[in-house]
Amino acid sequence: MAHQVLARKWRPRDFASLVGQDHVVRALTHALDTGRLHHAYLFTGTRGVGKTTLARIIAKAVNCETGVRSTPCGKCRACTEIDEGRFVDYIELDAASNRGVDEMTQLLENAIYAPSAGRFKVYVIDEVHMLSNHAFNAMLKTLEEPPGHVLFVLATTDPQRVPVTVLSRCMQLNLRNMPAAAVAGHLARVLEAEGIAVEAPALGLLGRAAAGSMRDALSLLDQAIAFGGGQVGESSVREMLGIVDRRDLARLLDALVAGDGPALVALADDMSLANAPFDRTLAELAGLLQRIAVAGVAAPDDDDPDRELVERLAQAIAPEDLQAWYQIAIHGRRDLPLAPDPASGFTMTLLRLLAFRAGTDAAASGAGTPAERPSAAPRAAAAQARAAARSAAGLDAGSGRAPVARAAPMPPPAAAPAAAPDRVAPASVDDVPDIGPEPPPDMGHEPPPDFGQAGDGAALAARAREFDGDWPALARQLAVSGIAREFMQQSELVAANGLEFTVRVPIRALAAAATVARARAALAEHFGAEVRLTVETGKVQGPTAVAIAREVDEQRLARAQADIEADPFVRTLIDDFKGAIVPGSIRPLDRPRDTGESHA
Repeated sequence: MAHQVLARKWRPRDFASLVGQDHVVRALTHALDTGRLHHAYLFTGTRGVGKTTLARIIAKAVNCETGVRSTPCGKCRACTEIDEGRFVDYIELDAASNRGVDEMTQLLENAIYAPSAGRFKVYVIDEVHMLSNHAFNAMLKTLEEPPGHVLFVLATTDPQRVPVTVLSRCMQLNLRNMPAAAVAGHLARVLEAEGIAVEAPALGLLGRAAAGSMRDALSLLDQAIAFGGGQVGESSVREMLGIVDRRDLARLLDALVAGDGPALVALADDMSLANAPFDRTLAELAGLLQRIAVAGVAAPDDDDPDRELVERLAQAIAPEDLQAWYQIAIHGRRDLPLAPDPASGFTMTLLRLLAFRAGTDAAASGAGTPAERPSAAPRAAAAQARAAARSAAGLDAGSGRAPVARAAPMPPPAAAPAAAPDRVAPASVDDVPDIGPEPPPDMGHEPPPDFGQAGDGAALAARAREFDGDWPALARQLAVSGIAREFMQQSELVAANGLEFTVRVPIRALAAAATVARARAALAEHFGAEVRLTVETGKVQGPTAVAIAREVDEQRLARAQADIEADPFVRTLIDDFKGAIVPGSIRPLDRPRDTGESHA
């Protein structure tokens, strides 16, 4: 007898052997056992999740010689002929090659005749979304009120392309992608029954490579058995799938944690000499980073072959580093075709990972491991902080206007600078992750920049009365450009004593000596007196000019969208001609600087 591939040999023959679709099985078994069977079912889901298999099981359940029930015998003539695909009252139609109205008309004309061998005629239309509009229209009446002996089962991988008139006449059941663990468990049972030796980590690799499809998993298993010479080993499966050696990924992440740039470049060179698939390497790196991030909040799976590595790196890498590295890995993979060659693009991605290590400053300040850092603030506290930020920015969501933001008055000149931060209203900036209270990162071995002298005390006090405490407004008025403008726009005021200012910026690059010197010179020109400017880096918690401008733009865009949607002409196009506004196509016409007025 000729060899039969595993995907066909191990195709489920009843509901009990179906893997990963318990919600669908429960609905169908109850319908069969209680006699409440629908006349038309629509199964949706990706390839290889069991749509056609379920249709065959339903056909056996309604035509089994033992009676209509959820557990067909599998031995009678009807059951065996349906399994072999030769039952006269079980008709499978491939809509991809029979999509016209003529084929559908012929099928419906035959549906009126009674079944020849069974109780029901079961029509299975696979990839039903490929039917033409005329074919869909031709089947509507029969699909709504079919003869009592007819059962329709439609299957599709793209339900969005099925007309709503068809959807409303069917009971829709969505089949889910199967988890990798469930796929690996089923493959283990298949190999045990087949008497084939296997290494457990190889099953996990096959389960993830199948991407939720059991048919793909069994096909890959067939390939792995042939590739491994009758055995399924981890190394042979990695070689077959082109999966990067996890030891290389471990070396890469260890070098990143240690900040060892030469080791990263050497690793990239070694992988280039070995003709490593750089696109696949970055994909595997992104997947590993995702599992490490999840391990920081939940225990990894027991059957994860990389569990020890994931747990170790979850303790060694800061959460903010994981998020930044994940984004860099997936964007680096996207940009590989734009690089001069894949090796140089991969090397630059590794160096970008090294450059964006958000945990460096925290480590220098003695923040310790992620486990020792303060936990994230509760959601309620975060929402309260965002509300405080909007209030401090002077934004009134209810009125639809965005007046110029005014910060709370600053403490009098006689107050100590150390007490000023306690009096600044806490606020959260949307683009900064809410990671709870955290001490400002240290600037390293060099002291924070400190420019200028206080000058004459009486002159400073006289000029200080002109500063009203609104640092974002001052940033908008200041005549600076380039990186100095970014410094003013993204900085928050921490303390002010006369013309002595202490500000905080989110990243170290903005605290460069040349940048702060330009900002101090612009402030001195604005006030007409010497200005003392002290800069620190850390999480920005108060309102900044950038955050206020962003909220103003968002409110103006919302008003513009509301005006367009309320326009009588636009409403006529939408209602009478079934038009739709393209998302993202609406833009305000102007950009007001100092007022909340806008025009769409």
